[in-house]
Amino acid sequence: MTHTSARIVDRPRLREAIAAAKKDGQRIVFANGCFDVLHVGHVRYLKAAKALGDLLVVAVNSDEQVRKQKGADRPLIPQDQRAEIVAALAAVDFVTIFDEPTVTELLLALKPDIHAKGTDYTEDTVPERDVVRSYGGRVAIAGDAKDHSSSEMIDGVSRLLQNRER
Repeated sequence: MTHTSARIVDRPRLREAIAAAKKDGQRIVFANGCFDVLHVGHVRYLKAAKALGDLLVVAVNSDEQVRKQKGADRPLIPQDQRAEIVAALAAVDFVTIFDEPTVTELLLALKPDIHAKGTDYTEDTVPERDVVRSYGGRVAIAGDAKDHSSSEMIDGVSRLLQNRER
């Protein structure tokens, strides 16, 4: 399969693209996250997710949802820029931004074959596992060990800057 360049799309266009891909027999993989400060763990997660199927869709949390999850000082990078950065990765076919607290609604709208989550989860701890199984999809764990964190990187830079001010 030739790789098409990643595109940032809204939900209706994404549903059309997925329907066409499924009609062609492609396996759809879905991944999601904040991707505030992209690091090697993100890249490995998305590469491993792509390896599970033919087409990788990545849902990026909206700025509002990142603030609710990570705190008022986050995200550092606005949602449109985070989506553009993720879309630039070779493994990624489509990116969409979602504004709901969880990806449940998006999963039900798109019905991907596989919902890939990072190694900080197990198949039994993925919050949306029952939703995915309800339409016949499966949950898979992808990526390397969870020893990379945007929050830890941000904290490290903050400590470095504080030490320089002293």
